[in-house]
Amino acid sequence: MKLLTPELEAELRANDIARRDAVARGEREPDPRPVLRLFNPVGAATWLATEIDADGILFGLADLGFGCPELGSFSVAELETLRLPFGLTIERDLCFAASHPLSVYAAAARAAGSIVLREQRLRRGARMISGRE
Repeated sequence: MKLLTPELEAELRANDIARRDAVARGEREPDPRPVLRLFNPVGAATWLATEIDADGILFGLADLGFGCPELGSFSVAELETLRLPFGLTIERDLCFAASHPLSVYAAAARAAGSIVLREQRLRRGARMISGRE
């Protein structure tokens, strides 16, 4: 499966440009919602991406299933070449629609030890970031 559609890539690139522009102006970096969720269908690895640079390097939240999700960069080309058991590959969540900015997903994932997509825990992460908890 091709992990990026032209529409997803355009949205990821727009987020990268917005971040670079904010940094160039000395402003606070934006906190966009993840655009893309990738996952290992036979394992625990999950990636949430918010942007992609000119070299095809994604930025977002990565969880390889070891209990320590972290923000960082990962290569879409490398993920596309991974071959998993049963002839499977890394998949794109076709139904993914982010409801929170990346910082909320990161806080909830760190608290749980994995990327958490259930709405209840994400709401709790949002409250933690805003200081209401």
